[in-house]
Parts: sequence; C-alpha cells; structure tokens
Amino acid sequence: MGYMPRTKGGYDFGEVASLLQKSLRRGDAILASRAMNELFPQYVNYAWNRLMTVSAEDCRGIITTEVVALYDAWSKVNTGKGLKDKGRVFLAKAIILLCTSVHSRDADILNLLVSDRLPEDVFAAEVELSEGLIDVPSEHFDIPGWVYDVHTMTGKRAGKTKKMFLREEEDGLANGESVFSNLDSMIESDTYVEPTGRLF
Repeated sequence: MGYMPRTKGGYDFGEVASLLQKSLRRGDAILASRAMNELFPQYVNYAWNRLMTVSAEDCRGIITTEVVALYDAWSKVNTGKGLKDKGRVFLAKAIILLCTSVHSRDADILNLLVSDRLPEDVFAAEVELSEGLIDVPSEHFDIPGWVYDVHTMTGKRAGKTKKMFLREEEDGLANGESVFSNLDSMIESDTYVEPTGRLF
C-alpha cells in the first residue's frame, strides 16, 4: 500500500478533503471549518483549490469570483512568507459564503448525466454539422476528457457508486434547486435520458 498523507490531527487526508466538500454542500459551516482546520496550513493551497471547485460544482451563479477574490486577499497577506499560515479569516469567509449560497449541482450533473452520456452518434452528427458551418476540419477539435472521482478509498472499498454519489449529494444540498425537472429519472437510469426543465 502506498503513502497515505495525514492531516495535522492524524486523519486520512482524502477523507478530510471529502468531508470539507460534502459539509459545504450540506451547508454545515462548523463541520467544514473543522475540516479546514485539519488541512491548514500544510494543505492550504489544496484547500483553496477545493473551495474554488465547490463554488463551480455545487453553487448557483458566479460565486467563484467571490471565492477567487478571497483567495487573492489571503495570498496578499501571505506574500513573502514561507509558511502560508496567516489570514484564516479569508478561508472562514469563503466557507460561510459557500455554505449560505444557493446550492445547485447542475454543472456537475451536466457533465456526468448529460455530456458523458450523450450518444456518440448524436455528438458526431453535431460535430459534422458544426464543421460544415465553420469550415474547420475535425482533426482541429481538441476535446478534453472530464474525470470526476469524489470517492475516498474507503468509499470505494465500501462499494460506493457514482449513482449513489449523485443521489446522496443532491439530497444533501442546503438551499438546493435544480434546472433539471427530471433529475430523478436521469440519476436512476444507467443510460442517457433527455433532460427537461427550465433550460431545455
């Protein structure tokens, strides 16, 4: 078994990182702050990256700009220092902001249940149509692969699945709402389900 990083209290790093994100989704600022304290200051850069990911993956609107502004302020007060151990208030402010925002997992759902499941023939037909409209050969398209794995090793050993993750995280949202009116059937299906709702 490989090296498993630990937090300052001796906890498994991956599990504490997962706890941070999942408590933010559920609007639990106290638990999120406790998880952050375990990561601070040794893993503070990772923690900021996780907060920015949460702002895009779990929150409605352009909340990411506010988290980035808090990160910039934190960076400023830590300029020139080796150990980035000042400005915990900016992390706390980001936690409160993320816990109290309107939560929505629509962006992640768009990737996992729509984009990743869109049938290849439908996508290929749209690419061909686009090539005809903009006259760009298909070999010039560079389409990145998206990989999301939010499960810990413990979760994997326990048999956690992507479907379980989607359902549990949607159910756990504080102030949650979704543009997908057929989200339940999208989650329950193992294949592509045409989305319906306000945007479709």
